[in-house]
Amino acid sequence: MPRRLMHLSDAAEAALRTALQQLRAELEVRTEFPAPVLAAAEAAAAAPRLPDEDATHLPFFTIDPPGSKDLDQAMYLERRPGGGFRVHYAIADVAAFVSPGDALDAEAHERVETLYFPDGKVPLHPPVISEGAASLLPDRTVPALLWQHDLDAHGEVTHAHVRRALVRSRARLDYAGVQQAVDAGTAEEPVALLRDIGALREAVEVARGGISLSLPDQEVTLEDGSFRLDYRAQLPVDGWNEQISLMTGMAAARIMLDSGTGILRTQPPAPNHEVTRLRLIAQDLGIDWPHHVSYAELIRRLDPQDRKHAAFLNEATGLLEKSVYTPFRDHRIPELTLHAAIAAPYTHCTAPLRRLVDRYAGELCVAACAGQDPPSWVLAALYGLPCDMARGQGNVVGRRSVDLAEAAVLMDRVGDVFDATVVNTDVEEKPSKPNEGTVHMAEPAVIGRVTAGSALVLGSRVRVTLKRADPSFSGRHKILFSLP
Repeated sequence: MPRRLMHLSDAAEAALRTALQQLRAELEVRTEFPAPVLAAAEAAAAAPRLPDEDATHLPFFTIDPPGSKDLDQAMYLERRPGGGFRVHYAIADVAAFVSPGDALDAEAHERVETLYFPDGKVPLHPPVISEGAASLLPDRTVPALLWQHDLDAHGEVTHAHVRRALVRSRARLDYAGVQQAVDAGTAEEPVALLRDIGALREAVEVARGGISLSLPDQEVTLEDGSFRLDYRAQLPVDGWNEQISLMTGMAAARIMLDSGTGILRTQPPAPNHEVTRLRLIAQDLGIDWPHHVSYAELIRRLDPQDRKHAAFLNEATGLLEKSVYTPFRDHRIPELTLHAAIAAPYTHCTAPLRRLVDRYAGELCVAACAGQDPPSWVLAALYGLPCDMARGQGNVVGRRSVDLAEAAVLMDRVGDVFDATVVNTDVEEKPSKPNEGTVHMAEPAVIGRVTAGSALVLGSRVRVTLKRADPSFSGRHKILFSLP
């Protein structure tokens, strides 16, 4: 969808900036790095631990949003002489800069993950490392964890391993540019192969029973001094790129399971009663869901531009339970190793510049592939990582930042009437309150709470009146609509 500038009044923009500052204070976000951490980062950036292998002959490229500097992943794709493909996937080697127990390590365990606010990010590591010495920026030789995935002609992985190596990216690409080049047939083969490999991996995902929701993301950003709020629909290249990361996470999980020590990202299958609930919702919305069709297969058939399909997809986001980190060692494999949405064992290992746990997963895989015991510092921290990661606030920051932006863009329009679609009702959670729920608006890009004088109908088009839009409101719902 096109990006839409939010025409905020001066008062609304000031209110949003103030609210974002208050949000950082409320969440006790560590916005500044202590002097000892900055000093340690400068020293580490000047003298990283470099690997013996040199893989700078591989012409890697990165794909990230324009302006990104904390580049975790780079890839080089090629055809194998005997058929199939080879994926070279470089991941930033944070452990080359961070020593166990040093000031950088301690600070990373406090921060856990990079936080992205509309008016700036709060990084996991100091920028001299995350946007400099460790980042896979173009035309710089840096240490990396270098994955090699061999795929057959159908996109199935036949072999995967990882080792340390020096790498050098040749180009920093962005999603829109790659999509345009691929569609026009002008992309060089290593880039064009992303479509071929990505499409094959998507087919493998379908056969595996993986779940992929296609709802557009609601985003708020600050560009050229102005806030923007819009829905960002995924381009095909987003999905192809994600498949490379998912493939690596699944390969890492398998390596750790085979070695007997690791940390997985696990998620239990959907409870039967939740699936039954969704079937009833599909029936109410007039969506055909034959009993022989799986939930994952149905999701892929739906069009998020269809208002009833969008309402169903919104409800479907709550089907699965929250995923968690599950550590294990000494071949004591946990009872649950599956990530239900991915339909395979999986772990986080491809974003160590922005997420703490990935550094540890990467180290375990490197050791296992080299036939070595896990590093003692990894084992010492392994069982504490789930608690560390549970303190992460990335999802909270994203959700609440959007809430604040929605309230700011609408704060001058209290009393106005808007076209909207009912995408959620409280009838399941609160049978006594079928007249409360959530509405989705296309313009402006807002999803808000609504109360009605009668029962809400899921998927129905409605005209709602804005009763409240206040970024400073201390309650849960900063926006409130009403329906007669």
